[in-house]
Amino acid sequence: MNYSNLFKCGLYNTKLLPYTKPIINIVNVVATASTNQKLDLYKIQKKFPHVEYNPEQFPGAVFRIKIPKASILIFRTGNMVCTGTKSEDMAKKAVKLAVQQLRKKGIKIKKAPVVAVQNIVASINLGGRIHLEQAARTLPRSMYEPEQFPGLIHRMIHPKVVLLIFFTGKCVCAGAKSENDVFHSVNNLHSMLEEKGLMDYG
Repeated sequence: MNYSNLFKCGLYNTKLLPYTKPIINIVNVVATASTNQKLDLYKIQKKFPHVEYNPEQFPGAVFRIKIPKASILIFRTGNMVCTGTKSEDMAKKAVKLAVQQLRKKGIKIKKAPVVAVQNIVASINLGGRIHLEQAARTLPRSMYEPEQFPGLIHRMIHPKVVLLIFFTGKCVCAGAKSENDVFHSVNNLHSMLEEKGLMDYG
């Protein structure tokens, strides 16, 4: 995963404040939607030359939106999957724009689909180096097997997410259903690491 767009975090001298503040960057939102009706994907492909539809390889048609940048997978059942946006609002906007464009070209869609977020992936800079072996022994529901994977895998229950934590302080959060879940889980993790002395600074 590319972390080049993350910025360095400032340090705080006072012990009354956290030593660092995590930098959170949402990189992908996966959302589903349904039109509750059958759709003719061949007709959609004919109306939109840019749509990719090869049923021998994949059962869905790929409908791309430029602004916000997103890919909408459309299935003949009327179900849709939106990927590639950076927020919940952008995912909803992308689905809405796709439906509007389909309608303009004569694809009849009776009802506006209800969008539901299924997974949010975020990259994080925790602001310090992590003692992974000690963290694996200290944090519940954690697994660290460096021979197989360089990061610690921590499964959080509330909210229900998976956090991949690396020695450098970089982290990946996956499985969140909302942006609030991402921020809540990362701040919880950051607090636990600092309270238990599992981070180094400088």
